[in-house]
Amino acid sequence: MTSALDAAWQGPRVVAAHAEEVLAQVPAKADRTDAQQARVDGAVADARRARVAFMAEHGQAVYDALTGDRTRYRWLDELVFAAAEFLDGLVPTREQMAAESALAQADKEGREIDQAVFFAGVLRQERAGTHLMESLLRPTDRALALLPEYTARGSVDLGPLRVERVGRATHLTVTSPAALNAEDNELIAAMDVGVDLALLDDLSTVGVLRGGEMTHPRYRGRRVFSAGINLRHLDAGRISYTDFLLRRELGYISKLQRGLLLTDGHGEPVTDGFGDPLPVPRPHWSTRTVQKPWIAAVDTFAIGGGMQLLFAFDRVIAADDAYLSLPAAQEGIIPGVANLRLPRIAGNRLARQVILSGRRIRTTEPEARLICDDVVAPADIDAAVEAAVEELSAPAVVANRMMLNLAEEPPDVLRAYLAEFALHQGLRLYAPDVLEKTTKFSGKKAPDGGGTA
Repeated sequence: MTSALDAAWQGPRVVAAHAEEVLAQVPAKADRTDAQQARVDGAVADARRARVAFMAEHGQAVYDALTGDRTRYRWLDELVFAAAEFLDGLVPTREQMAAESALAQADKEGREIDQAVFFAGVLRQERAGTHLMESLLRPTDRALALLPEYTARGSVDLGPLRVERVGRATHLTVTSPAALNAEDNELIAAMDVGVDLALLDDLSTVGVLRGGEMTHPRYRGRRVFSAGINLRHLDAGRISYTDFLLRRELGYISKLQRGLLLTDGHGEPVTDGFGDPLPVPRPHWSTRTVQKPWIAAVDTFAIGGGMQLLFAFDRVIAADDAYLSLPAAQEGIIPGVANLRLPRIAGNRLARQVILSGRRIRTTEPEARLICDDVVAPADIDAAVEAAVEELSAPAVVANRMMLNLAEEPPDVLRAYLAEFALHQGLRLYAPDVLEKTTKFSGKKAPDGGGTA
């Protein structure tokens, strides 16, 4: 199979190599003439067309070769860098990506788009895409290392996230006060670990997510749920395609809905990228995952990624002075899986108003009740959360939420959506309109102190 893939890659490899030759012959992006940039754009586009065609025909075989016929699970970065070593020029090398990461977003060559082509090609294949989605449902190494401490102490500080057991619930509190809990690479990684700990904790039955108190002058002392993506980090080139945009959707948000994968398809413990079993307990023989219901408590606002999160929760409790918005289309990017979930939750017309036109919904509006289960005074949120924890701790809740999620969003539907999201979000990340909008935050304060995507 390897020799057949290598032979099939020969033609596309030549096209990809030509693109690299053109890049080597011109100055850095900021110093190029229009003619030089046009030459680069043409060569790079030819290479991407070749990669798309190759992955459409051979994506399953490539993935099988990289995972031992789907007997090993790999994280996103492990998989894409293994692909770079496996077929020269299919995706950027580790060294190429390291060079890109040191640049501002507008100065990058957009090599993450080539990673997007690869992941879209994998996700479009039913067997490969399903296995990749399962790979990101595994517990992280950091969560496994912290689990004994968390079990004993009932709390752990992950930097931008605090995890604490309170009664029958595991509370995840976002603690990035200076940026109004805007999302960045560090927070996504911490959320992945925090959700793992909540799901692995045998002493809790429900997960709760809430924003902590702010130090930002405009909201000092108030809780804020989320200001969305950190646009200053995006402008600075510090928002990663794999570690933020893909890991967010395939990682902790998927774990919120589908649980933590603890056994493979044969009932054996899941393995790491080397085929070794992870040190996790086996769930009941009837399931491969451990799942729990989740509650979101929204203070002040849930903007962009914050609002997206609400669509994955079983109960949403919001303060009556809060608002929700999804301004991603105005900023030029795709709001995660919101385009799939919001029409189902709130209807097609409202979804288009929110996503395409940026309509802001205050929690006191009737439409807010399509997204929020309970709208209460800010002082009553704690009591409402406690009541919801008690209600969702009923033994049959987990089985019923699993069936609801399966009926509402079958895995193949999500996989098909994520395949297109993987490609088009990668393209939008480097679109001229996005770069123009994000650069206005260079050295300035983004709206609400963080991001708004």
